Amino acid sequence: MFDIMFLYAPQAEDGVVWEEGQLRDEVLMKADGAPTYSFACVVDDALMGITHVIRGEDHLTNTPKQVLMYEALGYGDRIPKFAHLPMIMGEDGAKMSKRHGATAVTDYKKMGFLPEALVNYLMLLGWSPGNEEILPLKSACAKFSIKKVNKAAAQFNMEKLRWINAQYIKAADTGRITDLLVPILTGEGLVDSAVDRVWLERVVGLYKSRMSTLWDFVERAKYLFSDDIVISPQVRQEHLKAELAPVLEALAERLEAVEAFDIASAEAAFRTFANEKGLKTGDLVHPVRVALTGDTVGPGLFETMAVLGKTRTIARLKKTFRD
Repeated sequence: MFDIMFLYAPQAEDGVVWEEGQLRDEVLMKADGAPTYSFACVVDDALMGITHVIRGEDHLTNTPKQVLMYEALGYGDRIPKFAHLPMIMGEDGAKMSKRHGATAVTDYKKMGFLPEALVNYLMLLGWSPGNEEILPLKSACAKFSIKKVNKAAAQFNMEKLRWINAQYIKAADTGRITDLLVPILTGEGLVDSAVDRVWLERVVGLYKSRMSTLWDFVERAKYLFSDDIVISPQVRQEHLKAELAPVLEALAERLEAVEAFDIASAEAAFRTFANEKGLKTGDLVHPVRVALTGDTVGPGLFETMAVLGKTRTIARLKKTFRD
């Protein structure tokens, strides 16, 4: 019998037992003279003084062979403690692959995920600190125990990762999120070095609570960086009825008289105008939002008007039915 006590192994509470007959001869050197994985990692870990090895349960059968190698090489006093963790599966229960989201860490950065969000999510794969889902690394280190790792395989869920990322973006400093967005916006040709930083941070502040990834900002706020907004035929037909043409023209003229064009003044002028025209504010909000942004959803209309600015707001209202 060959019995090894494990720091953690999903198949048993205290350890895993092999019959000696289950262990076959192991190839140590390849035909080209290069050492095999099992041989190389034993020598490498022993010389570096590795005390704990934590790896996937697909390596479980390698462990008894490697323990024998430690002993045969005279490293019996350096055998590390081993932990074998359940594998990460895709949402369909199949082995993790690129179609499930398995990719390089740098690719997640390119996809608009914050590093702390990715770390938080990966920590929760196969381990739970209780009811907490947003857990900073320092707190997780204080609570973590290898014994609490689940025995069942974990499933990678991209939507959960996006949700966690959204929480970190929302809580992050607006200046930091702006710093991360500038290279993306520059790469997309939406801003250059002359961009007004104060204005840009105001815009980012509007969208922080609406972003799951940094790229969400690029898609949802694109109308602020280009006057070539596109209104789909369906949205135009639903929200921009022909009878609204003179209404939007008149609203544009009313806004021209507003001197300090900020959130409060824009809202006051808008509500006064709607009341004078006998319109419900809500009935006018959606057409105006579509005229200004090309979309039916977004931040508050008056906040949007303020960051868009007086000149561009008026120009877009006048342009809506002239194209």
